[in-house]
Amino acid sequence: MSGGSYSGFSLFKNALSYHENWQRAWRSPKPKSDYDVIIIGGGGHGLATAYYLAREHGITNVAVIEKGYLGGGNTGRNTTIIRSNYLWDEAAHLYELALKLWEGLSQELNFNVMFSQRGVLNLGHTLQDMRDIERRVNANRLNGIDGEVIGPAEVQKLVPLLDCSPGNRYPVLGASWQPRGGTARHDAVAWGYARAADALGVDLIQQTEVTGIRRENGRVTGVETNAGFIGARKVGCVVAGNSGVLAAMAGLQLPIESHPLQAMVSEPLRPCLDTVVMSNAVHGYISQSDKGDLVIGAGIDHYTGYGQRGSFHVVEHTMQAICELFPAFSRVRMNRQWGGIVDTCPDACPIISKTPVQGLYFNCGWGTGGFKATPGSGYVFADTVAHDRPHPLAEAFSIDRFYSGALIDEHGAAGVAH
Repeated sequence: MSGGSYSGFSLFKNALSYHENWQRAWRSPKPKSDYDVIIIGGGGHGLATAYYLAREHGITNVAVIEKGYLGGGNTGRNTTIIRSNYLWDEAAHLYELALKLWEGLSQELNFNVMFSQRGVLNLGHTLQDMRDIERRVNANRLNGIDGEVIGPAEVQKLVPLLDCSPGNRYPVLGASWQPRGGTARHDAVAWGYARAADALGVDLIQQTEVTGIRRENGRVTGVETNAGFIGARKVGCVVAGNSGVLAAMAGLQLPIESHPLQAMVSEPLRPCLDTVVMSNAVHGYISQSDKGDLVIGAGIDHYTGYGQRGSFHVVEHTMQAICELFPAFSRVRMNRQWGGIVDTCPDACPIISKTPVQGLYFNCGWGTGGFKATPGSGYVFADTVAHDRPHPLAEAFSIDRFYSGALIDEHGAAGVAH
C-alpha cells in the first residue's frame, strides 16, 4: 500500500471512530490529597505558570484547578492581539519578555500556537494622539522595543482599505507601528501549555470549582472544592475577572473592578487585512483571523459585572466607528458578539504579588492586556511562587503599590478598554 493510500485510509478510519480511539493530549487525573502548589485557574496564565514551575524550577507536584474546561474563560473570549509597546519601563519590560517568549513558543511547546507577526498599528486622529504616539515610540526605542511613527501615506500603504481621506470623521494623521506585534490562536496557546505541563507531571483538574481557601495561623493550607478539600503549601490564584471573589475567600480585598469587555466576529472573508489596526479615540480595534473572520474588539462596559454577553450600545458605537474607518466593511455580516470579564486596576496594570497570607499569591488585574502577556505572566509568576519573592520584573506590580502610591499609569497604552 502506498504512503498516500495509507494516509487516506487512516484519515477515513479516524473519521468514523467518533474520536473514541484518539490519544488524549493530557491526562484527566483524580485530585491527590496534597500538592506542593495549587494553581487556581486553567486559562493561559494559569497553565503557563504551572508549566514554568515544572520546567524552570523542577516543581512538578502541581495541580491546576479549573471550574470549567481549560481555556474556557477569558482565554477563549479575547481578540488575540499581541504587542509590547507600552509606555512605562516596568510594563514595557514585562510585555517585551512576553513577546520574546511568544516568538519561540511554538518550538518551545512543540505545538503550533499560530503566532503571526503581522504587525500592530495604533492610529492617531488628533494632534494630541500624535504627541502621545511619538512619546510612546521614543520610550519604546529607548527600551530596545521595536516601533516607529509613520504618516498617513505609510498607513494607507499598509492598510489599503482604511479610509485615510482628510474628510473622514476620524482623520488618520499617522500611527505607531510595531512590526513584531501580531496575533496568535487563543485556544492553541491553552492546549499547548496544557499538554506540555501534563507531560512534566502537572495534574490538570477540570470541572472542579474552588469554594474556599483554608488558612491556619496566617498561612494557606489548601483549598475547598466541590470535590472536597485539597491540601497545598502554596496557592496561586489566576482567575481573571473572578479574582475579587477568590480574594474574598481568603479575607482579602483587592483594588480591582470586573467589567464585561465587548468583542464580535464577522463572517469569513477573503484575505483583505494584513495587520492589526487599533484606535484609542474610536475605542475599537480590528484584525482578520487566519480563517477569514474580522475580529473586532470594543471597550469595556462602564458598569461592573460578571455577564459574558454583549451590550448593544457598545457594539453599535464600535460598528459605527469601524464602518467610518473601513467603509467597505459596512456590507459585512456579523456572526456573533460576546463579552469577556476583565479585572481592571486603577492604574491599568496587573497585580503579580505575594499577599499578607503566607503561601498565597495573586496574578490578576490585567484588564485588556492579559492574552498578550500570557507567556511572560506565567514565567514571572512561577518564579515568584517558587521562590516566595517577586521576580525582578514583577516587583513593580506588587499589591503594595496601592499603599505606597507608586502606581504605573498605563491607561494610554492600554487604550481601548480602560
